Amino acid sequence: MAARDTERAQQQIDEIEALSSIYGDDWCVVDEDEKIYCIKISDCLDQPKWTLCLQVILPPGYPTAEPPIYQLNAPWLRGQDYTDLANSLEEIYVQNLGESILYLWVEKIREVLVEKAQSSDPELDIKKTTEEVDEGDGDDFLLDYEPIQEDQMKMLNCMTSESQKDEELPPIHHGNPITDRRSTFQAHLAPVVTTRQVKRVLEKLYENKKIASATHNIYAYRIYCEDKQTFLQDCEDDGETAAGGRLLHLMQILNVHNVLVVVSRWYGGILLGPDRFKHINNCARNVLVE
Repeated sequence: MAARDTERAQQQIDEIEALSSIYGDDWCVVDEDEKIYCIKISDCLDQPKWTLCLQVILPPGYPTAEPPIYQLNAPWLRGQDYTDLANSLEEIYVQNLGESILYLWVEKIREVLVEKAQSSDPELDIKKTTEEVDEGDGDDFLLDYEPIQEDQMKMLNCMTSESQKDEELPPIHHGNPITDRRSTFQAHLAPVVTTRQVKRVLEKLYENKKIASATHNIYAYRIYCEDKQTFLQDCEDDGETAAGGRLLHLMQILNVHNVLVVVSRWYGGILLGPDRFKHINNCARNVLVE
């Protein structure tokens, strides 16, 4: 038994080394100890129309006795598209039982993306759905703000005057990560005084491939407008239902202003239920206190 476990572990190491060398910067180690990895897959390198992040967890029995635990993350991937792709991956696993299959999975996903690129244009304003749903999640935080209805970047673009000068990128602080049952949460904070700066900080964060590969990037900001003596504030769930509203509520309770807080969550394959909101708020509170 021990010899078999050692052989599986070596097979995993060999496969990871190979994939890392093949895919370079598109390959990301989320958690080495828990064997959580993410790869960014696009239909082409130059000007990709369709992009998807494949997150995998390699259990001890992989590849000979257990399949990888996986999650497909893309704003457009839902319904029948998700089902068809998931079925294709399951079929590849069944056809190659006992073998390393991650490369086959990645190339199958790329094949699907290429087909989509050839047959249609990217759809706009489709948002990710949450991977966990609790009934009544949003009922206990009714805030005095209008939730974002459109794509976050488009909304911020509209709020920014074209004639406005490009403002300096504020410093970004990263909090300590919190890990629970393979899910990892990390907060990022930046001082902001305009929505232009909010947009710039979000763009800068998304340049980091690990942050870009997160299952959810939840954010909220509060900007105090002295001339009107009012707050300009908003939030984004990024698919984690009610999380943005809870984060903004926390910022209101702590009476913070002129700040943007982003909380990244990398989902580890185990549902956390209400505990996920506790972790989101705790890491946000910690970075605010720091």
